[in-house]
Amino acid sequence: MKRRTFVSLAQLSSLSPFLLPDASAASAASTASVSAVSPAAAGAGGGLGLTERVLPAFYQHLKDELTFPLAWGNSRIRDFRAWREAARAQVEESLLLPRTREHVPFRPATVDEQRTDHYLRRTVEFTLSHYGRARGLLLLPHGRGPFPAVLLLHDHGSRFDIGKEKLIRPWGDEARLASAEAWSARYFSGRFVGDELAARGYAVLAVDTLGWSDRGPLTYEDQQALAANFYNLGSSLAGLTAHEDVRAAAFLASLPQVDGGRVAALGFSMGAYRAWQLAALSRDIGAAVAVCWMTTLREMMVPGNNTLRGQSAFHMLHPGLYRHLDIPDVASLAAPRPMLFHAGAQDGLFPPEGVAGAFDRMRAVWESQRAGDRLVTKVWPDHGHVFTADMQDEAFAWLDTWVGA
Repeated sequence: MKRRTFVSLAQLSSLSPFLLPDASAASAASTASVSAVSPAAAGAGGGLGLTERVLPAFYQHLKDELTFPLAWGNSRIRDFRAWREAARAQVEESLLLPRTREHVPFRPATVDEQRTDHYLRRTVEFTLSHYGRARGLLLLPHGRGPFPAVLLLHDHGSRFDIGKEKLIRPWGDEARLASAEAWSARYFSGRFVGDELAARGYAVLAVDTLGWSDRGPLTYEDQQALAANFYNLGSSLAGLTAHEDVRAAAFLASLPQVDGGRVAALGFSMGAYRAWQLAALSRDIGAAVAVCWMTTLREMMVPGNNTLRGQSAFHMLHPGLYRHLDIPDVASLAAPRPMLFHAGAQDGLFPPEGVAGAFDRMRAVWESQRAGDRLVTKVWPDHGHVFTADMQDEAFAWLDTWVGA
């Protein structure tokens, strides 16, 4: 009998205690796949069936109905600040954010601490929301602060035994270290992005998203059940993720060692989505770097696109949002703050037409606010879905310009 892992309602309603990682489950999840539905089996010739990657056969009609009436330039609101507030309110409504949103004290605690040549490493716990606490890895440079800071947002990758450890080298856990080093070698040229930034003088924080590392692990198949149970409870997995990212940014900005006016977000893949989303929603983020997650919706929603496989999409799925705003329209809520977007021309997740269209759409918004120099978009011709050392070096130099010392 196939073993199933169940996510209980108690785990949904509380972020603690922390769950122990199951490396075997994470390994199995990383190899999971979804088969395409053949035209014959799906009844693609009729209007009632399915098409490849389980799109409805009438998906084109649904796409044609999306006109994004609240986008800047489409909206009847001509004052940019008024538009931004109205559009942000619509995004927040679509997030199905927690009903109880009063300020909750962070009450931070240090779990352990280690000193290296260039920075201090801490495992910290703090109240992430009124549902409970979470654990993060915090790197603090030596010397007198306050320091510029970067909130690191980890990717998905169907690898759940590590989350925050994908971007900050873990300590005290050999199994996680081995997983993290393998991940770093695959996507980050063997570097740990957080450690690189800390050595450059940045305070750095990374926190697990629900389902990863200390807050998991999920299996690939469990994502649908987790997301469905959130919807049954009148909430949203993707909305909770967005809300928690806003809280993590506020926590980082509140630290006495951090200059709250110089806090950036940086993420790769799903972390990139979270980075530009966070910049759109949080006033604590002054700049953001998003690597390998940006497209227009229409170009993404095509048969066979790997991003349509379901499961992982639930962490980035806000019901009804795209009736109002396209993906780059949401990112444009961050304007005119500095933003850096990197994409790989060989990235099979995002069609080149979608990347180019999104970049053009965002550039029009920044230029409308006479802030074109604050938006950098770059497609790396020989790169795929990676954040390699050369991409990192450009991103770090860009951060030095906008939020560094």
